[in-house]
Amino acid sequence: MKIYKESEVVNLMIDLYYKNKVNKDKVEEKEDLKKYCEFRLSKCPFKDNKLFCSNCKIHCYDKTHQDLIKKVMRYSGPRMMIYHPIVTIKHINETMKRKRVEKRTKKKGK
Repeated sequence: MKIYKESEVVNLMIDLYYKNKVNKDKVEEKEDLKKYCEFRLSKCPFKDNKLFCSNCKIHCYDKTHQDLIKKVMRYSGPRMMIYHPIVTIKHINETMKRKRVEKRTKKKGK
C-alpha cells in the first residue's frame, strides 16, 4: 500500500513540474519518467517498510533519471503545499514519524 501512495505522490510531483516548468512538447519524457519511477518502486526491496526514496540508503535510479527526478523534486516539493496540501501534510507527518522511530532505535542500540 505504501508503494502505491508513494507512486501517486511522485506522479503528482512529475505532473506539476511538467505542467509549470517544462515545455509542453516533452510529454514523452514525462511519461518515460513516470514509467521508470513506477518500475523502480515496484522493484523496491523494502516494499511497504520503505523510507521515502530521498532517505533511502539504496539509490536504485540510474544517473540520468536520478538527476531528472532531483530537478522535479526541487521544483515541485515546495509547491506541493499550494497544489496538494493534504498530500504534503501526510508526507511531512510520515517523515517526522520515521525520524522519531530512528532516533529511538539509535538510543536503544547504544
